[in-house]
Amino acid sequence: MSRKTENIPVDMWKFEKELYDEYKVICGIDEAGRGCLCGNVCAAAVILPPGIELEGVTDSKKLSPKKREELFDIITEKAISYGIGWATPEEIDEINILNAAFLAMKRAAEKLTVKPDIALIDGNKIRGFDIPTKCIVKGDALSMSIAAASILAKVSRDRYMCELAEKYPQYKLDIHKGYPTKEHYKLLAENGIQPIYRKTFLKNVH
Repeated sequence: MSRKTENIPVDMWKFEKELYDEYKVICGIDEAGRGCLCGNVCAAAVILPPGIELEGVTDSKKLSPKKREELFDIITEKAISYGIGWATPEEIDEINILNAAFLAMKRAAEKLTVKPDIALIDGNKIRGFDIPTKCIVKGDALSMSIAAASILAKVSRDRYMCELAEKYPQYKLDIHKGYPTKEHYKLLAENGIQPIYRKTFLKNVH
């Protein structure tokens, strides 16, 4: 890919524009925390006013925590509707992380006060929805609706991990947010496994 091509800005409304003739209410859905060792997996669903300009909205992983927090407030204020859904460590261990992520996404969509006609979902597969869905690989960097959902999910989960950090300060969850860092494994070895941990993610940790 040439440097010139790389600099072409992405039309973050491209996927939505292609669907608006057939579907009037479109929501974006994304999750956060799927790869973490502990805590709930979080998902967000958001319906935005068509074509609204939200400067800086993109894949949440590309944004600083401060910028995500700023955009969280803007998105929740401007959205037609949004919902946050969760699946617990117990559910993750019982039905596996992929199905638990789908469950959190479904719960997020069910909290919308306006029923969408279609859901745009980050990734390559989804199941369990009673409305049409369209999966978009790397959708959080390509679709405004999914990018907005990715920010809501990431900020919600980071705030939740900071709350857990107050209860379990020995694991420094506010720093690594539950992800499998070298320090996190070290703290696990020193302090043991608490109920907030996903047992199926820790088969080799004692």
